[in-house]
This record gives sequence, structure tokens and C-alpha cells, in this order.
Amino acid sequence: MKKFLFVLLVTSFLVGCQSKTITGERVTVASGSYQNVTPAELRTMLKDKDFVFINVHIPFAGNIAGTDLSIPYDQIEENLSQLPSDKNAKIILYCRSGRMSSIAAEKLVSLGYENVWNLDGGMVGWEQAGFEIEKVEKTK
Repeated sequence: MKKFLFVLLVTSFLVGCQSKTITGERVTVASGSYQNVTPAELRTMLKDKDFVFINVHIPFAGNIAGTDLSIPYDQIEENLSQLPSDKNAKIILYCRSGRMSSIAAEKLVSLGYENVWNLDGGMVGWEQAGFEIEKVEKTK
């Protein structure tokens, strides 16, 4: 009986320690789809970052820690050289409210990118969830 309880306890502990798979909410657009992610889900994803993280807001209004690039939402197509050449690479976009990043996400999907994510609610939602924004613009 003690052995059974020990195994049950260890199994419960290991299951509880596993990372939750984040799938986001699918957004269907004319040329395919992208995933919306909540601020809490993004915070979890940033702990084991496996994506290119892009701020597409103009004018500059701050960054979320871990941001890799700043590309204006309306200049995504002109800046494809900064993006991964692998169209299956995970890319997460954000802006101030979520509107500009959803436009950029739709553009990337139309260009054949298949693993595009968008921060639902943008930096406003990020801050409302209690997370900080870096207010100083990074220089390249």
C-alpha cells in the first residue's frame, strides 16, 4: 500500500510539472489562419522561447521583454529579409492594442507563413494582466 501511494504521489508530481501545451485560439482569414495567444499564455511561452518575437506597433509605445525585432505593421512585406526563411518558423507579433499585429499576422499568412501568432489585446492586455512594458526603445 505504501509503495502504491508513493508511485501515485510521484506520478501526480511529474504530471503537474509538465509544461502545458499552448495552442492559442485559431483565427481564420482569407488566406489561412493564425493563432491568438493571451498575455498569460505568452508569458509562459517566453520562459522557453522558441519563436521570433516582433513588435509591429508604430509609433514606438514600448516593448515586451524578449522582443527580437521591431518592424512596422505596414512594412512587414518590405522587411521579409529580417524574418526566418523557414515559413514554418514560429513568429509571434504584438502591438499596442492588437489591431496592427492582427493586420501583420494576416499579411504573413497571405505570404505563406504557417506558424504565426498574435498577442490578443496587445500591450494593453499585457499590462492589464499585470505584466510590465519596457518603455525605452532598443537600438539596433
